[in-house]
Amino acid sequence: MILDTLRFITCGSVDDGKSTLIGRILYESKKVFEDQLQALVGDSKNFGTQGDKLDLALLVDGLQAEREQGITIDVAYRYFVTDQRRFIVGDTPGHEQYTRNMATAASTADVAILLVDARKGLQTQTLRHSRIARLMGIRSVALAVNKMDLVDWSERRFNDITLEYRTFAEAIGIDAITAIPVSALNGDNIVSSGSTSDAWYIGPTLMKWLEAIAEPRQTSKLQAFAMPVQWVNRPNADFRGFAGRASSGTVKVGDRVRVSPSGRESSIARIVGGNCELPNASIGQSITIVLNDEIDISRGDVIAAVDTPVEQSNQFEAHLIWMNEHHALPGRSYSIYLHRKAATAQITSLKYRVDINSGASLVAKMLEINEIGVVTLALDRSVPFAPYEQDQTLGSFILIDRLTHETVGAGMILHALRRASNIHQRAFDVTKEIRASAKLQRPRCLWFTGLSGSGKSTIANRLEKQLVAEGRHTYLLDGDNIRHGLNKDLGFTEADRVENIRRVAEVAKLMVDAGLIVLVSFISPFLEDRALARSLFAEGEFLEVFVDAPLSVCEERDAKGLYAKARRGEIKNFTGIDSVYEPPITPELRLHTALISPDEAAQAIFDIL
Repeated sequence: MILDTLRFITCGSVDDGKSTLIGRILYESKKVFEDQLQALVGDSKNFGTQGDKLDLALLVDGLQAEREQGITIDVAYRYFVTDQRRFIVGDTPGHEQYTRNMATAASTADVAILLVDARKGLQTQTLRHSRIARLMGIRSVALAVNKMDLVDWSERRFNDITLEYRTFAEAIGIDAITAIPVSALNGDNIVSSGSTSDAWYIGPTLMKWLEAIAEPRQTSKLQAFAMPVQWVNRPNADFRGFAGRASSGTVKVGDRVRVSPSGRESSIARIVGGNCELPNASIGQSITIVLNDEIDISRGDVIAAVDTPVEQSNQFEAHLIWMNEHHALPGRSYSIYLHRKAATAQITSLKYRVDINSGASLVAKMLEINEIGVVTLALDRSVPFAPYEQDQTLGSFILIDRLTHETVGAGMILHALRRASNIHQRAFDVTKEIRASAKLQRPRCLWFTGLSGSGKSTIANRLEKQLVAEGRHTYLLDGDNIRHGLNKDLGFTEADRVENIRRVAEVAKLMVDAGLIVLVSFISPFLEDRALARSLFAEGEFLEVFVDAPLSVCEERDAKGLYAKARRGEIKNFTGIDSVYEPPITPELRLHTALISPDEAAQAIFDIL
């Protein structure tokens, strides 16, 4: 018999008994687990897809590594089997600082077991975890009122907690709640019925509830077929298939399909599941599709029914869970992975932060670690998607720091921005190449970065004079001058400085498109922001010039008296004093201006050009 898999999480406040509950379940299921594990690993008939085998293999390997190395992780996953079902359980931490871990586990769970200590009742973390579970799409919750033995199995206490929770949960959209009185320590109502002290309870045990859930939650409300491509399978010249897991609907051999974002159409020639040819496939199956036509398809593209292709957009409004100690700021750019589709995304605005305790929308300029907000995102290309409420596979994404490659955020798409579908890129006959040819030069962006007083503007000014004398067409963008006009509305907070550089980078891009050699002289202290600026330009167009001078030398040159004011506390967020400067790692040119004159520095750049 092929067993389906139910993924669930245990959640709730600290010390409400989550780990004890899982320990009891594993203890009661241990014999079945040991009897069936080897058979499940070795017998492919017990698994419907290769993806299921991979799930189990990863879990078994992880458990073994944990036992051997004594690893403690923030979300501990466990695997067990009964004669009805296979289960994957995530034991999520109760501490507030691990909110991001609970959200990550909930994003892949079908149902949740929410524990409440019968003595304490609902806690702040009980409500917080419920909101996160709802946000992640969980609709079915078992309210396990634990430690009932410590309140003498009081039916009144159980009913009071149940009524309070139902009132709260139904208000936030959790509509399937089963309350069960338990003692995780003693095993009452976990796998077998409770003690004689709870004769008033006639409902299911926790295990019976888990086994009786009709089916794992449907991760898609879409009716038509859609499948994100996970990889292109081409073992030989005669076979080219597109592998993935069906996100929604059903498909059969001969069906017409459309590929997003290219819009190309074809029909299904073959469907392969495991090592077998299949006449059809449906939601949740891992399959390889072979088309009748040669179409350019890459990882992250979506194959869908021809009459109902998935939407495409490059701008979204989304819930964002922030997972990094460096806060999220509008204007910052990250790598985004949306169902295997890679792109570059920028947080264009933070609409509000969600108070996870009350559900209120709060004004905020940034997101700190573990906070959840509603943001708008702009991508560098259109990608196929569906709102998370309609399809969790097509509507979820992660953000990756482009420098450290760390996962910094996870999100759920609410909807595309209307302006994204109404605004289209226009192509004109006069191109950047034609404009540059008319000026007899190669357009470039020379980005001068360094501490205040390092000599950036002085060197840029002398270089521009030299270039103009040679007949070149240039423009100099200086930090102080820009703040008198384009950026006069910005202050010097980290968020404002990020936006300052974003605007200037976009202006510099337009000037390079006009065929100019543009010189940008800005402190631009953050690596991420300079990386964003670089990403706007073609290969070889952006040259980072690090004007390197020690802080002591810059303070000696303090013609504006800024360092002195910063030392006295009269200027806040001053780079080098109370705000960090992140020096370039691999600039195209590094100028040690404590050792060379401005004219020598300008000549060094001129020689490179």
